[in-house]
Amino acid sequence: MSLADDIARIKIQEECLRFTKFDEADAWALGGAMRAAALAAKLPLAIGIQVAGRVLFHAALPGSSFDNAEWVRRKANLAMRFHKSSYRVSRELALSGQVFNETRGLQPIDYAPAGGCFPIHLLGTGVVGTVGVSGIPQREDHGFVVAQLCAFLGVSLADVALGPESA
Repeated sequence: MSLADDIARIKIQEECLRFTKFDEADAWALGGAMRAAALAAKLPLAIGIQVAGRVLFHAALPGSSFDNAEWVRRKANLAMRFHKSSYRVSRELALSGQVFNETRGLQPIDYAPAGGCFPIHLLGTGVVGTVGVSGIPQREDHGFVVAQLCAFLGVSLADVALGPESA
């Protein structure tokens, strides 16, 4: 898929993967399902779910590191700032040719334009938090989160999944 195709598809994901409610129990259920799926696939992920700056779920799976948890934090900051998935911001930057640095008013130590974090959008309210992972390549991080959100929300992954990345 081209960058423009990716961006269009991610916008569809962001429209389709919205919640009617999201509380601590939902974070635990989603996080637990994500942890189980990652363990079954032997993925070395750090997983984080937060709402309004409160960490509601965190897991560091075998093979993950402190750096993965930091990447989740930085991607979550980006998704909260822009109310977009971190992979969409990454793709938009790549398409525009812009560089993400402190001249944009955001410190790279706190914001990471890399795939793997998705906004928790409550219908009728807006973006209230994020669900994110780090530990595999960014497109795969993003795809893992989308697949887990689809399963949790009952959305067909085939209807929203990204296609193969263009060379």
